[in-house]
Amino acid sequence: MKKDIYIFNGGKLVRKDNTLLFESVEGKKYIPVNNVESIYIFGEVDINKSLLEFLCTNEIVLHFYNYYEYYIGSFYPRECLNSGFVTLRQSEFYIDYNKRLFIAKQFIDGSVKNIIQVLRYYNSRSADLSQEIEEILQMLDSLSSQETIEQAMAIEGNIREKYYKCFNKIINDKAFTFTSRTKRPPKDKINSLISFGNSMLYTIVLSQIYQTNLDPRIGYLHTTNNRRFSLNLDLAEIFKPIIVDRTIFSVINKKIITAKDFNKDLGGIILKDEGRMKFVKEFNDKLETTIKHPSLENKVSYKRLIRLEAYKLQKHITEGEVYEPFIARW
Repeated sequence: MKKDIYIFNGGKLVRKDNTLLFESVEGKKYIPVNNVESIYIFGEVDINKSLLEFLCTNEIVLHFYNYYEYYIGSFYPRECLNSGFVTLRQSEFYIDYNKRLFIAKQFIDGSVKNIIQVLRYYNSRSADLSQEIEEILQMLDSLSSQETIEQAMAIEGNIREKYYKCFNKIINDKAFTFTSRTKRPPKDKINSLISFGNSMLYTIVLSQIYQTNLDPRIGYLHTTNNRRFSLNLDLAEIFKPIIVDRTIFSVINKKIITAKDFNKDLGGIILKDEGRMKFVKEFNDKLETTIKHPSLENKVSYKRLIRLEAYKLQKHITEGEVYEPFIARW
């Protein structure tokens, strides 16, 4: 499987014959283009038109982040696999409110059930989360009766609030205390990791959608409006608990990231460059971790699971195969 490339240093990324070359003060590094799926740029990197044409020809997606860890945009090559038929079907399922509501509820159902799996995992180890699990299960029971997407999202919001309160029981480092979810800027270290991890996942999912016939501009849970992409936000909801949150708990509890890896900047807390690199390494390791898939003979990586999820949604829209979200079975 092709790999993702992460660039943290400043330098210049260029085409060199039929490969990629990154030049920085540390020297030259050649990157075989046939092994690359996406490139993530965090540093001050110069690029040119020749490089973009080369990336487009090789169907490589380029994602950009700024100093404050915010995703700022992607170079998304022409839609090589987009299908007019699939786009029309996606649009039909968006315009038909009942069809859209079903898909939106499935995304929320998958997200919440994976939240429960995460809580059960830590409850079986050191954290007493039995009461929180039971309360979240009760809230989830009311999801099916909600008649609007806004009502369904309100249920999810209440569940996430309850879930976030569990973080202090799961995390065993007093330097990391979580009070409430804050964004742009994140007000504490936990929020900084959540925002950064979620942003990374959104772009990972976007790259996986690019490999399907789906149009990432047409989402169901997140309203399709003036934002460039929304379907990646939808699919990411399912995987946030088992990829982003599990990575956060791991890097803190294993002391891979400590309080020294953060800076206070413009009223918020952000990761230093070294901390960002450590988080991305663990995040990528998580993506490459393989598990037994419930309906496949072979093990698959979490990254592959995301693409399989997109395929399932596509079959729901084009072939009438009822979409069921992936639920972790550890």
